[in-house]
Amino acid sequence: MSIIADLHLHSKYSRAVSQKMDLKEIAFWAQKKGINLVSTADWTHPLWFREIKENLAEDTPGIFKLKDGSFPQIKFILSTELSSIYSQNEKVHRIHNLVFAPSINAAEKTIKKLQEAGVNLIADGRPTLGISCKNLLELLLSVDENIFLIPCHVWTPWFSLYGSKSGFDSIEEAFGNYSKYIYAVETGLSSDPVMNWQIEELKNRSIISFSDAHSGQKLGREATVFIPNSHNFSGIFNYYDIIKAFRQEKDGRLKIGYTIEFFPEEGKYHWSGHRACQIRYSPKDIKEKGEICPVCGKQLTIGVENRVLALSQKILTIEDLVFLKNKYDVTFVYDPEKKRPPFVSLVPLLEILQEINQSPAKAEKEYEKLIENLGPEFEILLKKSYDEIEKIGGQKLRLAIEIVRRRKVFVDPGYDGVFGVVKIFKNENGQQKNLINQETLF
Repeated sequence: MSIIADLHLHSKYSRAVSQKMDLKEIAFWAQKKGINLVSTADWTHPLWFREIKENLAEDTPGIFKLKDGSFPQIKFILSTELSSIYSQNEKVHRIHNLVFAPSINAAEKTIKKLQEAGVNLIADGRPTLGISCKNLLELLLSVDENIFLIPCHVWTPWFSLYGSKSGFDSIEEAFGNYSKYIYAVETGLSSDPVMNWQIEELKNRSIISFSDAHSGQKLGREATVFIPNSHNFSGIFNYYDIIKAFRQEKDGRLKIGYTIEFFPEEGKYHWSGHRACQIRYSPKDIKEKGEICPVCGKQLTIGVENRVLALSQKILTIEDLVFLKNKYDVTFVYDPEKKRPPFVSLVPLLEILQEINQSPAKAEKEYEKLIENLGPEFEILLKKSYDEIEKIGGQKLRLAIEIVRRRKVFVDPGYDGVFGVVKIFKNENGQQKNLINQETLF
């Protein structure tokens, strides 16, 4: 048994989030996607926290389900994103952290502590704190030693631990003597595990991925898959099993099996550039042309790939990696020593269908047909046979999923807030191309 988890998303009480994002909407889309465990999101917001208490019942310690019995297979965990904006050593830092609470009681105590610290929790589901990362973690652990913190989307330029615009060069700089409590980091859409494997201080920390979804459709665009750590796992798990897996504790009942990733080039900060000036630079361009925009003369927004290169102790090439296919023809990527959990890169099913059909309305109709006849999205993308896919979705969908499973897509990289564009059947010039025989892009 595996547990597909998406533990970073947002409710209707966060800015720029669909107003449909209530608990039932989250559960509805989790079921469509094939996700077993999702975040409640935004539990520091008083109105949303009231909805959580009214609509969720504890199933096992720290794991919840809907009280009305709908979507019984979908479980919830109390996790939320907090935004710290503060000055340290004469520089302004903007860092987002994902915080897990082991119980409703621990969440209530945390809310009270933050209110006592003057934080306005009603303004946004992802509240802004004038509290440093170190002091935030100190505060949280004073409430309950089982509260757990993971730095979010750690390479995003503007709001992350390593961000080029307002981050730090190390976990130690951000968390000081509380660094020992940072057991995991979230990759974000613009990086993948390989990029994070190159950072020395992440060598023994878990590399995890979640969607940061602002609407139901975006759930699961990245996820972390937990698997049993022993043969006698009953399928019942609790909050502490998840946290022990993040900590890589040997006696835990679960461990991280693999992560589900975007192709990182599709992320909107993968390369450097200026959106307003339509300037996009690869790392090679930055090296040759510098970091100043040739149009406006201002500093470019330095992308994730460049930032990773700047902090890497060892650069991994495609030749260093291990690519292995499973029985479903899905390619998993391993580190050179195969000591870390591997990952698989996917293109969301709806994106695949939009390229095939060239019509959002038709793509959505096809999506519903596939879910109804073949099962949840992750089953289709990762486990259904090509013959089953072709029978319901047609030959072109079969070929598309074959291309994705074999990592043969082309991605035009994103930059400075502009998402990259994935192409399955066409290269960058719009020409048809047999990508099955194309050298793997990474």
